[in-house]
Amino acid sequence: MVAVISADLIDSSSYPTEFLDLVIETMQKEFDLFAKYFSEEKSNFKIYRGDSVQGMLTNPENALLFSLFLKTALNKLEYEKDSAIKADLRIAIGIGSIDLKRDEISESNGKAFQLSGRTLDEMKFTGRKLMLKTPNIDLNGEFYTSLALFDFIADRWSTASAEVIYYLLQDYKEKEIAKILGISQSAVNQRKKTAGWDPISDLLTRFKEKISETFKEQE
Repeated sequence: MVAVISADLIDSSSYPTEFLDLVIETMQKEFDLFAKYFSEEKSNFKIYRGDSVQGMLTNPENALLFSLFLKTALNKLEYEKDSAIKADLRIAIGIGSIDLKRDEISESNGKAFQLSGRTLDEMKFTGRKLMLKTPNIDLNGEFYTSLALFDFIADRWSTASAEVIYYLLQDYKEKEIAKILGISQSAVNQRKKTAGWDPISDLLTRFKEKISETFKEQE
């Protein structure tokens, strides 16, 4: 079992060219940083059509962490000329088998690719920003609800909140984040609470446990 993540930028046609360039450059950096974070040789995530992303993780329990990693990296970006312009992603996680694996991710195929791609297409009409689809109906039901609640929380993040979550996802401590951002530890702690870090951390733990438990039984 693998996880395939398919995503597209929301309203990217409204991004000024210089901001879109920054967004794409940021995503490319995050692909490499995430691979390094998990000691993988390289990332197989690719950007295509200018505003869409697809890639595969061999450890599906890390799929939600990667999704939040990428989302917060974009949510924390600021466009100096217009603060109303924000970058965000619609992300579909598909977990399943892989039948054909090629060097080019676009040429690979299998259940995980089908679940991810079809779910992303459906999301364009529902307003959802993060969804999981697997062959397990009970698992889908649990995370359909919890990821909807996550959407509700994340839609209320400021760029400052997203920035703090971005570093927390990488296991930075409050003091370290304060030093990076040039603010006090108490300010970091306040942003952390405002952004809903505690329930998000619980969600990440639950996701990792349930995915590992469910698909280990099927090996």
